Amino acid sequence: HVQLVESGGNLVQAGGSLRLSCAASGTIIAGNTMGWYRQAPGKLRELVGTITRDGRTNYAASVKGRFTISRDNAKNTAYLQMNSLKPEDTAVYYCALDTLGLRYWGQGTQVTVSS
Repeated sequence: HVQLVESGGNLVQAGGSLRLSCAASGTIIAGNTMGWYRQAPGKLRELVGTITRDGRTNYAASVKGRFTISRDNAKNTAYLQMNSLKPEDTAVYYCALDTLGLRYWGQGTQVTVSS
């Protein structure tokens, strides 16, 4: 079983930055992919970006160039650095870990960007 705990969500002004963390614990299988998703009120959950164990990243068009995903495999932790934040980035941000055909989710952390 895998557990994911996100942290770092906060209220920030437009143009500001935040860094989210996602710590994974439990039975972590090598070769996993970690990802960040977000869900705004009244909207479906959407992909923000993913990172493979060897560091290959993929981003949604809406965040490309502003957000950066990284990971520390020794700590089983993924990070989401968010710069130039916009009010439309306001959402609950979720961490996910994909391994052996299963997806595990964290509980989410709230990011609110004020205009």
